[in-house]
Amino acid sequence: MTAPRHADVSRDRPREEQSALPLGDDPAPTTHLLAERVLEPSRALVATDLAPPALGAVERLIQFAYRLGVPASALTLPMGRTESMRILATVDSPLSGDRAAGVALRAGHFLVHGVKAPIGQMDFASNTRLTAPFERVVHGYAWLRDLAGCTTRDQAAPVANRIHAAWLDANPRPGKGRAWEVELVGHRLLAWLVHAPLIMGSEPLRGRTLTAIEDGARWLDRHVGQAQDRLGEVAGWVGIVAAGLLLPGGKPRRIFGESGLARALGELTAEDGGVLSRSPIAQMEAIALLVDLVACYAALDRDPPQALTAMKALLVPPLLSLLHGEGGLGSWQGANAVPTERVAALVAASGVRTRPLKDVRHWGYQRVATRDAVLHFDAAPPPLPRHARAGCASTLAFEFSSRGERLIVNCGGAATAGGQVPVRIEQGLRGTAAHSTLVLDESNSTAVLLKGQIGMGVKEVEIDRRQIETGRGTATRLDATHDGYASRYGLLHRRILVLRDDGTELLGEDILTPQGKRGKRGKIAFAIRFHCGRGVELRLGEDGRGATMLLPGGQHWQFRLGHECDGELAIDESIWVDGQGRPQPIQQLVIQGMTSRSGGSFSWLLKQMG
Repeated sequence: MTAPRHADVSRDRPREEQSALPLGDDPAPTTHLLAERVLEPSRALVATDLAPPALGAVERLIQFAYRLGVPASALTLPMGRTESMRILATVDSPLSGDRAAGVALRAGHFLVHGVKAPIGQMDFASNTRLTAPFERVVHGYAWLRDLAGCTTRDQAAPVANRIHAAWLDANPRPGKGRAWEVELVGHRLLAWLVHAPLIMGSEPLRGRTLTAIEDGARWLDRHVGQAQDRLGEVAGWVGIVAAGLLLPGGKPRRIFGESGLARALGELTAEDGGVLSRSPIAQMEAIALLVDLVACYAALDRDPPQALTAMKALLVPPLLSLLHGEGGLGSWQGANAVPTERVAALVAASGVRTRPLKDVRHWGYQRVATRDAVLHFDAAPPPLPRHARAGCASTLAFEFSSRGERLIVNCGGAATAGGQVPVRIEQGLRGTAAHSTLVLDESNSTAVLLKGQIGMGVKEVEIDRRQIETGRGTATRLDATHDGYASRYGLLHRRILVLRDDGTELLGEDILTPQGKRGKRGKIAFAIRFHCGRGVELRLGEDGRGATMLLPGGQHWQFRLGHECDGELAIDESIWVDGQGRPQPIQQLVIQGMTSRSGGSFSWLLKQMG
């Protein structure tokens, strides 16, 4: 597993560098340290847990020969004997699809993030340009699970046969184009095998499907190493292993696939189980792939390799760390706010029973949960370019919810662009201004490029987490610094968040410090954005230094600027992408103004009033 690019700082900062802001009207400084919390250790597993299955001498020989291209039949069947093509078992996957999308298919159209596309007008050819969400549904056969979950097999099969036959007509053999990206082929092959009864109704279609399955598996055998990233490669290896399990004479392919899958899984994640793209959507996809593959083993009454079971157990806790109080997903690295029921169904299907990690230092997210409140904090650089999918410049952004209602959010949803989210705003949703953090000179802390990629910017993040004592109880203090603006403006951004353990006060301070001993002359524009949850009503105070925040459920919060905070508070419009991929209008609070290029400090307070 690979470590990310951020520093883990557990030492105390010099006293003169520490914030002296109190919590509320408490005269006791937040820097008074009672004791450091002993943080929960990483759930990383030892290397042997993720090692490929142990092979005997004969199996190693079979694996070697198969890698060289010797046909599986020559390795498993007596000379001159052939075995008819068939699927050896019926798979019962515990995963459920999107019922609304399944009902839409029965009504005659695809439904992808709220956008309808008539089945009869869909061009299934591989060279047809589709948006990324539609590619995953159409060429990755994600629609098949949705259809299977909305009705009985007898009612779903005619619809599935119609769509499947049209796709096979447009793609009679392996070729080029988006349909033949490794990731989509892996997903498609797995879907065909898991939901085989739905797409093998008539005899002609059954034969064509079996041929397509074998052709797809052979194609993956040769091209799986050409995936665009590690998650795509994992999808390809999962398809290979599933074919090795469920097709006759598949032992050589299974042995070959299990070895490659174990290696790819180890390279997919950091030590604490977070995928290196840092995307919770990718985290969910990895879990779903393993759940379906384990179901393939169960269909044959075989135990999966230890590496699969270990990795599944490793992937779930980081995902749980990004859930808010109501159980929905936070909006990070292009993810929309995936709803509670979808996340809960995936976790239940995984069979992993665990708690969320509080301090996912390698994945980069900090979680602080009190009885009523949940705080998420991005305390790491964006993913490396080779891992980025919908890479976002979100370093030192935070989200905050109270009693199951989202108070502060990020816009999110870049990964859903091509549905109801227009593709033209995808880059904007990935920018620093689309996240609840500080922006200098209207520029991103890390460059946001086309096609989900990112450029130069944040290289290191220092993070210090501790439990502190205040005059009115205990609190959790997060203190992080990033260098994304250092090369352009000579300034480091440091953010301190202090959440009282009863969840009623969140104190923040954003500090700009010179990178060197001497700061530059002049001033620079800054904006600190707080995107507010859907339905939160904002009203500026008469003095212009505070705002009331009324939540849909009746909670009343107050936002206040610190006495020394030199900036104007304003209310502006924003958008938030909901769990269905639909952009929703919201509002944001913005602290903005000009600050010295030699540094500055801006404190603020969120306090529950009722």
